[in-house]
Amino acid sequence: MQRADDERLAPQRVALAYPGQPGGPAAEAVEMAAKESQFELDAARLRVVVDVRAARSADEAKTMLQQLAKAGAAGVVLDLPAGWITAAAPTVAMPLINAGESAETLRQEGCRPHLFHTLPGERMRADALAQALLARRWTRVLLLHGSSADDAARLAQVQAALKRYRLTPVAVKAFKLSADPRERDLANPLLLTGIAAGGEYDAVWVVDSDGEFARTLPYRTALPRPVVGDAGLSAQAWAPRFERYGAPQLERRFSRTAHRPMTGFDWAAYMAAKALLQAALEQAAGPNAAQVLKALSRPDFTLDGFKGVRLGFRAWDRQLRQPLLLTDGVAVVGSAPAEGVMHPKNVLDTLGTDAAESACKAGL
Repeated sequence: MQRADDERLAPQRVALAYPGQPGGPAAEAVEMAAKESQFELDAARLRVVVDVRAARSADEAKTMLQQLAKAGAAGVVLDLPAGWITAAAPTVAMPLINAGESAETLRQEGCRPHLFHTLPGERMRADALAQALLARRWTRVLLLHGSSADDAARLAQVQAALKRYRLTPVAVKAFKLSADPRERDLANPLLLTGIAAGGEYDAVWVVDSDGEFARTLPYRTALPRPVVGDAGLSAQAWAPRFERYGAPQLERRFSRTAHRPMTGFDWAAYMAAKALLQAALEQAAGPNAAQVLKALSRPDFTLDGFKGVRLGFRAWDRQLRQPLLLTDGVAVVGSAPAEGVMHPKNVLDTLGTDAAESACKAGL
């Protein structure tokens, strides 16, 4: 289920290819996953129907989910805003997999036992970059952020990640894009990144959900320093030029199907569909929503995500454990968790809110 008239997919915006933004409809990746599973489905005598629906509001999304549940749908892949999911998810009991929203609210106070997430949350992405900075000993960070509500929420996750890895935020500065000539200095990279901003720094971390300011920042800072976050080095679920673990083959299959590179949103939608299909194929007879939910919730339920390790859903917040790729938009320059980062149970849980600190206990 997707949003109708998705402004993120406006042709002029897609053409800009901002880091961490979708490149096309998630339905293309879902349909590809179903096609790739056709042999196993035929062997199990299962028929899968991909029913793409577009909602215009939270109420319409709620109604559509209720209709799908009544019709016997085994699960739904969601590419909807966080507020819509929060309103609609409690009205059904079938498994829902969020493949399009990274907001932490869905993984914390707004979590549900039947709501899973294949797209990495904002805290996961922030932790991945913080680990990368720590590994490179870039410990002093200048934070630049926008003024939107999304920017404020994401900035809080970045600050939490810096605190976790004991990195020093030397200053936190807001930028503002404005057509008013009197406010031009509020988006001037040289003024925002000068020494007067808070002192020497090793890297500039920019939080810009829109992406327009961030794209102008690399190579325009007052000091010759790397930019990370929403420009420069970013942490993504997927990158088109990842060259290990069968990733090139997946990328080529998707490119042939959708006629464009695979983004992190496409990978998340693909993995969401694969998870539902794998859970359905585990059933001896025709699967129902309750059986699929039970399979997805098992501790030993794992998926191949073309990242070198088996992936599974966390018990407490239903987030898919996964390595993240560090990319500058041209090449994959590393991955997270970073080498040397430790965890008492699973090193992948160093990305995102861990069980002990989580406000969500959906599966515990």
